Amino acid sequence: MPRIRMTDWPPYSRNDLARREGTIAVARLMANAAQTSPKAGGIDQIECELVYGEDEQEEIAREIEKLSRKNPKNKMWYNLFRTEAVMAREADCILFIGNYRAGDSPLDLNCGYCGGRELCGYVYNRRACKYGQIDLIEENEKAEDRLIDGPLCSFFVGDLGYAVGSATYMASKMMVDCRPLMAPSMAAGRLGICPNSSMVVALPMASLAKNPFVDVCPDYHYLHRDKLIKQARKNYVVTRQVHWYDYRGWYPKAADDTEQEG
Repeated sequence: MPRIRMTDWPPYSRNDLARREGTIAVARLMANAAQTSPKAGGIDQIECELVYGEDEQEEIAREIEKLSRKNPKNKMWYNLFRTEAVMAREADCILFIGNYRAGDSPLDLNCGYCGGRELCGYVYNRRACKYGQIDLIEENEKAEDRLIDGPLCSFFVGDLGYAVGSATYMASKMMVDCRPLMAPSMAAGRLGICPNSSMVVALPMASLAKNPFVDVCPDYHYLHRDKLIKQARKNYVVTRQVHWYDYRGWYPKAADDTEQEG
C-alpha cells in the first residue's frame, strides 16, 4: 500500500510537496466559491488563476520587489511591498481572483457610484470608446504606469469583493491560512495573471504550523526565515574552523580519569 508522508521541512522536498497538494486542492475549491458568489444581475464576471511552484512564486516576488521602488519617497509603501514579497515566497500557492467586466463592460445602471454626475458616462468618457463599446487595448499605452487601470464599474468591483469573501470563507472552513495582500495583487497585472481583468486580488495560502501572513516583525525582508537560515549556515561553517585541537584528541580527560592514571 502506498504511503504519503507530509512535513513542512525542508521546503520543496518530496514530503513538503505532498503537504502542499492539500493546500492546492483547497485553492481549487476557493475558486469554485468565487465563481458562485453573489453578482449584480447574476452576470458572469469572475476569472481565477492559481499559481504555485518555487520558480513561479519567485517570479511574483521579484516583480513585487520592483514595484516597491515605484514610490521611493514613501517608506511605508516600500516596506509593505518588500514584506509581502517574502510572503509570496513563503506561501504554498497563490490564488488570483479578477473581475473581467469592471473595466470595459459597466453594468449601465447609471448609479453614479464610479464618479458622480456623469453616471456611467464617467467610465465611458475616460476610455477608448466607440458604438458604446470600450476597447482597453487601444488605451493600453496610457495605462502603463497605473497599478490599477481605472475608472472601473463600482458595482463589479463590489462583486469582486463578494468573490474574494466567498473564497476566504471556504479557506477558513477548510482550515487553510489565507490573506488578501495588496502587493501580489498589483504584480498580477504586470505578469499577465488573470489577463482579462482590470482589477485582481491575490490570496496567498498556506497550511503550516504558523500562519506566515500575520505576526511578522518590522523589517521582515531583513529578518525572515530564509535570511536567518542562510546566516546560520554561514556561521556554522565558519565556527567549525575555529579550534585548537585535532578532533581525535579534542575532549580533555575528566579529573577522575587523571587521578586513576596517577
